[in-house]
Amino acid sequence: MQSPLFGRRIHITGSIDKDSGVASAESVEAAREFITELVKQLMQKGATFVVPVDAEPLRESDNLPKCFDWLVWETINSNLAKRPSGAPMPLAMAVQHHKTEEQIPEKFHDLWDDLRGSDFVKIENAAEWNMASKRMEAQARWGDILIAVGGDEGVLYLANLYHEAGKPVIPLNLALCEQGKGARKLFSYGLNSGVTKRLFNTGGAKDAHTWLNLINFPKRKPTSEGAPILIDLLESLNRPKAFAVRLLNPEHPDFVDVQNFFETVVEPVVSEELGYDLVTIDADHVYENASVVQEIFGNLHRSSIVIADITGMRPNCFIELGYALGRNIPTALTAKNGTEHPFDVSVFSGHHWKTGGVASDKQKNFRRHWEAIKNRSPLVPTELLMP
Repeated sequence: MQSPLFGRRIHITGSIDKDSGVASAESVEAAREFITELVKQLMQKGATFVVPVDAEPLRESDNLPKCFDWLVWETINSNLAKRPSGAPMPLAMAVQHHKTEEQIPEKFHDLWDDLRGSDFVKIENAAEWNMASKRMEAQARWGDILIAVGGDEGVLYLANLYHEAGKPVIPLNLALCEQGKGARKLFSYGLNSGVTKRLFNTGGAKDAHTWLNLINFPKRKPTSEGAPILIDLLESLNRPKAFAVRLLNPEHPDFVDVQNFFETVVEPVVSEELGYDLVTIDADHVYENASVVQEIFGNLHRSSIVIADITGMRPNCFIELGYALGRNIPTALTAKNGTEHPFDVSVFSGHHWKTGGVASDKQKNFRRHWEAIKNRSPLVPTELLMP
């Protein structure tokens, strides 16, 4: 069976404390062995990656790399043959800045030249100026799951970006930074069973708090043994949300057609093929909030994608559509063919669907539309104060 990680973008982030008294050479080597094995197994599952492209600073005490980015690139490159058939492309989203090419270590020049010239890598340029926060924002925009190891304030900033977008944050308690910093701070925070679900949520028999304790790997065991356990956790994560903005009034004359479109076209493509949980706030939905408005916008706010169908011209649909566009959530705008609406759907590269025809053809057309628009630029691009 296809893994739930198939096509999911995994972002491994963090750094190692410069003080070997905090992060011993043995701990660093164990962590590198762990990450190597983890990336290998993720490759076998058909996962994809978000990986920065930058310099590789070394510790003065032992000349060991402070970061894991080039280790991830090397492991990806040497395990291409492990990818399952039909695994999605690009394999890795490379986030760089305007000084990247000057800062890549010479020993990685050939590796990077081979990768950047292939179909495996898509390059995202974060900004013209070398700001870590801008690169992190780009990484969080592309990533689906954050795995944090070591680090300091940068890891916490990234974790907040992922959390705000409703994406899981998996901190590891590896001895690579001080106890109250970076991933270890996140891990300690999550050990409180009342807040673990703020980091991530899982299905199955084990809840998030149980999983967090399972990945608290003891020093007495080889760190690499933890990779299969972490893979099991990643496969147990709740699937990302796709929020449905649509006509829900059964008395409306277009309701049956909209219902049929979502059941025979949207659900098979979005849920069964792309791996999202399609969330519809209707009478069957289990509410977590007392207010329906909070329920709608809470789910919408932290959804990974939105399918917004404006058939029926419902005011609430336009409000939710505007919120999704303002949040820069990847949004498919759809409408029944012949719908009269107050703006041209084609302006937003909208998809007009037909009631007749074969379901497989309609799915193909919807899928083609989604592939064309899923990475489109926001309506209002970010404008920097200084060029």
